[in-house]
Parts: sequence; C-alpha cells; structure tokens
Amino acid sequence: MPGGRSVAAVTDVTFAMAPGECLALVGESGCGKSVLASALLGLLPGNAQTAGRALLAAGSAETELLTASEAELARSVRGRRIGLVPQSPAAHLTPVRTVRSQLEETVKELTGITRRAELRAAAERAAGRAAFPPDHLDRHPHQLSGGLAQRAATALALVGDAPLLLADEPTTGLDRPLVDRTVDELKRHLGGDRALLMITHDLEAAERIADRVAVMYAGRIVELTDAPRFFGAPGPRHPYARGLLDALPGRAFAPLPGMPPELGALPDGCAFAARCDRATATCTTVPELHDGVACHHQVTAGKDARHA
Repeated sequence: MPGGRSVAAVTDVTFAMAPGECLALVGESGCGKSVLASALLGLLPGNAQTAGRALLAAGSAETELLTASEAELARSVRGRRIGLVPQSPAAHLTPVRTVRSQLEETVKELTGITRRAELRAAAERAAGRAAFPPDHLDRHPHQLSGGLAQRAATALALVGDAPLLLADEPTTGLDRPLVDRTVDELKRHLGGDRALLMITHDLEAAERIADRVAVMYAGRIVELTDAPRFFGAPGPRHPYARGLLDALPGRAFAPLPGMPPELGALPDGCAFAARCDRATATCTTVPELHDGVACHHQVTAGKDARHA
C-alpha cells in the first residue's frame, strides 16, 4: 500500500470442500470474503501477495491456483472448472453487447455448440435457470436493474456446469422470492460431483442451501461448523458468530456493538475482543482455530443457553 504499509486481508484460512457440498462463507463487509474469492481465481490486483496453497482437484486434473499462470487460469480454470457469480455483475458484463450475445458466446466457448438455432436455445435455457426474463435478453447491461444484472451474471456462471461454483453475493438486489429461487437453482447445480462456495451476507439464504458454514472476521475464519448445528442447536460457539444470528429480525434482533477493525490496523490479540462481552486478558493473544472455533471463551451449552 502507499507509504510501504501492508494489509493482511486474509490470514491462515484453511478449509476443504467435497463434491456435492455447499460451504457458506459469511461475515460483515470488509472481512476478506471477496478477497479470498479473487485469490482462488487469480484476480487479485498486482500489488497483492499470496502464500500457502489452494489446490483444485476435479477428476484427474489438479491445479495449484495460487501459482498457476494467467494463461492456465484463463484457458482451463475460469468458467470451465470454477464458475464465478461476481459480486459486482455490472463490472463483469460487457456494456456494448446484449445479454443474449454474451450468453451465446459463453455457451459456444464452453460447450462447443456452434449452430445458430442450438446456440439460441441453449442461451435461453441458461437464462431460465437464473430466472432471467426472456424478453430482456436483447437488452444491454445499462438497461437492466441491479437485480436483473445479477441474474444475467448468474446465468453466465451456470453455463459451463463447472465442478466448483464460486458465488460471491449471488442474491444481491433480489427480493425474497427471487432469492429463494436463485438459491434453489444453485442447489440444483450441486448435483453429485459439483461443489458450491457461496459468499453471502444473507444468513437466511445460507441456511436454505449450506451444508457447512464458515464465519470470517477481520480476515480469519473464526468458526467452521455444520449448518444444522450452526442454525439450530446448540448454535454457534464463537461470540461473533452467535451475534450475527442474534441480529436477524427473526431472532433476537440485537445488533452487534461497535465496528469491525480496519484490516490495516488489526490489534495484536483477538480482533473481536473490543466488541466482545467475554473478553479478558487472555484475549491479547490470537486464538487458533481448534475443533472448528477460534475463541478463548467460546459459547457452550448449559450456562450459556441464555445467549441462544
């Protein structure tokens, strides 16, 4: 960064995904979720540095994503083995071409279909999967609402039936019925050999589709657990994760106090300590992720049931 500063946008994140599984990655804005997605697809800005491994194994092919060349990512990963529903669809749609022409080009590139009638039909089927209205296919991106642009981007991402679909806020700008329909279509995409990493603020959507939930805070995963345990009993064990659920209108509707720390000025210990009513002197050290939770004072059953 300017002045020689650095920002640890994502730190010590570790998880694995299996075919047929949906992992929901949740957390407040600015916690590093989208940066993680960009790292997996090789879309980080030029001043970013990465360390560690990100192994994509689909079929007999294995690719180390963090060290793969741009040519390899463009030729054999993006669209083909990892489909992307972008957080900002307007930035990913070509402004001077209609939605139909972009869908047809994607179908041709990823499926090999070349006959005009078949291309047209395949593009319309792709639009239908994302609930994109057929009478809007011949419109340009600037003629679409935010919700329609989101559905167009989702349709493009589904064309290749990639083994891994990475959906970054796929329900942004959609009303509740369309959120449910989009989530259900993403769930159908999973099949037996395809996985979904869904980045979302919408915990209701996550509950509808996720097999597991990973909660990020200040660049770290602070809880990783099965979705039924997270949304049901006994509930989240990290105070921050429990606070996210308690803030929902259908639950306690209690807002989390304070604001997340700036990633460029993280405290030495637990990044959530300043907002946590459980914090003690122990929290001056960073808690490691152990048994799916990174907290010195995790919520447990029994005496902590009042927090549920």
